[in-house]
Amino acid sequence: MAITKDEIIQALEEMTLVQLNELVKSIEDHFGVVAAAAVAAPAQEATAAAPTEVTVVISSVGAQKVAVIKAVKELTGLGLMDAKKLVDGATPIVVKENVKPEEGEKMKETLVAAGASVDLK
Repeated sequence: MAITKDEIIQALEEMTLVQLNELVKSIEDHFGVVAAAAVAAPAQEATAAAPTEVTVVISSVGAQKVAVIKAVKELTGLGLMDAKKLVDGATPIVVKENVKPEEGEKMKETLVAAGASVDLK
């Protein structure tokens, strides 16, 4: 009697990570393949499509204008008056250009917490 796919999946769900790792190594040895090669190709494609630099843009200041001004001052290193002029200007407001996506996400979190609507472009 053949084992069904559902039975295999159920058995895999019950295994620990160590047992799964040993199973993968056994399958690689038995069939002469490397499981990591199939996984690495899609990961490289996804990395290539991801932007390397983003621009942090405030699309709406919101009701808490003072908090947004303070956040902009903190993030950009501008003086209080310069940050206020930037926030008081017409939207969209470019806060910072050509930053790493990770840094852009942190800046976005800070500005959203202050009450602004933010986009990364």
